[in-house]
Amino acid sequence: MVAGLGKWFEAPVLSGRYVRLEPMSLDHVDGLLAMPQDKLVFEHLRYGPFHRREEAERYVREALADHESPLARRVPWIQLDVRDGGPGVVAGSTSYYEIHPEFRSITIGGTWLGTPWWRTGLNTESKLLLLQRAFDDLGAVRVVWHADIRNTRSQEAIARLGATREGVLRKHMPRRDGSWRDSVKFAMTDEDWPGVRDQLTARLEAS
Repeated sequence: MVAGLGKWFEAPVLSGRYVRLEPMSLDHVDGLLAMPQDKLVFEHLRYGPFHRREEAERYVREALADHESPLARRVPWIQLDVRDGGPGVVAGSTSYYEIHPEFRSITIGGTWLGTPWWRTGLNTESKLLLLQRAFDDLGAVRVVWHADIRNTRSQEAIARLGATREGVLRKHMPRRDGSWRDSVKFAMTDEDWPGVRDQLTARLEAS
């Protein structure tokens, strides 16, 4: 955490029944290498899959460098599957970024989950934990997501959370192939949050 910027830039452990979010560290490199490396997961991302140790280490080191930079651009977590009650198996990652305490706004992104954990409840609970921290602990009034305009699967998943599609950011960021990505922007406000919290909680209980 960058000194003086407060708890918005901290990465506490966030625990649920299905998933535990741990602050990303080099201790997670072996877990990243051990998980299935499906190209479909990383199709719209600027990193992965991780076939060699140096690739996984570079991913973690770059995330940690973002966290420790003077701009404190990112707060990264590793998602662990804890459904068996054990110490957890690395299943993916997620982050906060574009963190603006002065505007009480935060963005959730850099999110990916291995295919064995799709539609298992891990993603829903992970987002519930991140939203609870943002709205209930940090006092955010706005949470944002960005999705590659080509990534319809991600857009549908964000919409299912209860976020509202707000528009398209043209040439928002470069893709790994050098082309420019248009990003679909979604957001949720503190006024939306109580209903979303109840909906996501009920979804998890039903599963």
